Amino acid sequence: MAEITAAMVRDLRDKTGAGMMDCKKALVEANGDMEAAIDWLRKKGLSAAAKKSGRVAAEGLVGVASAPNVAAMVEVNAETDFVARNEQFQNFVAEVAGLALSVGEDVEALKAATYPGTRHSVTEELTRLIATIGENMTIRRARRLEVSQGAVATYTHNAIRPGLGKIGVLVALEGASEIDALEGLGRQIGMHVAATRPEALDVSVVDPAALEREKAVLSEQARASGKPEAIIEKMVEGRIRKYYEEVVLLEQVWVHDGESRVKAIVQKAGGKLTGFARFQLGEGIDKPVGPDFAAEVAKVSGVGGA
Repeated sequence: MAEITAAMVRDLRDKTGAGMMDCKKALVEANGDMEAAIDWLRKKGLSAAAKKSGRVAAEGLVGVASAPNVAAMVEVNAETDFVARNEQFQNFVAEVAGLALSVGEDVEALKAATYPGTRHSVTEELTRLIATIGENMTIRRARRLEVSQGAVATYTHNAIRPGLGKIGVLVALEGASEIDALEGLGRQIGMHVAATRPEALDVSVVDPAALEREKAVLSEQARASGKPEAIIEKMVEGRIRKYYEEVVLLEQVWVHDGESRVKAIVQKAGGKLTGFARFQLGEGIDKPVGPDFAAEVAKVSGVGGA
């Protein structure tokens, strides 16, 4: 039996982030072999992670990464906002965002990819992180945009460090203009998108179902005024134009001056806006609603009871 020293235990803890007692036990089981001990902890991490997999993970970080002509964005969720301040978690999100540049936006392909600097997969690294930090975590989604000529700019809102924050935006601009100028404009558009939450790039790609619902609501509102059908039709047309100005990026008023249309700003710069993506942390995730504290107190104390 190999001698297990305190230095070996500390070394294993530094490599894995696992608890001291777990590290000592792993080294005993592995007869002092450091790599085997790491594998033992990872295997134990699988069972630890499984116990946490049912917990709702709606916090975490959005990470963005970029390279010439391409950028990518991922959302990695955890259970509490506290984890977003964990350096290991931040590094993981940044690495996965960087991987998405080459692997693409298929989440399953990302999970199966080799985690940078290791011989194991992203999924295995995430499992190790779950076991170390003690919270359920998931790679929820990814997006990648590329241009043949131009730039894909990135913007991160509420950034806790470069490329990591609560809202991430990618903006693809095709054009022969100076790259620095396109990236500067793209960042401004990213700020605009973060603030206005557009749903479509241009009028042609607005969701037909959403448009029909909007027309139906506007028509009923107009009929309530008692005006003739011919007038109602014109009223609806005008309101649909207003609807486009709210949900279509190129039709929106530029937030930076409050006057111009986004399409005019892009045209003036000599570029063409070909795509955008916006991730807001936790959007669309059903978060558990905690008990009504006042109601619980009333129930216990008998207040309001029959």
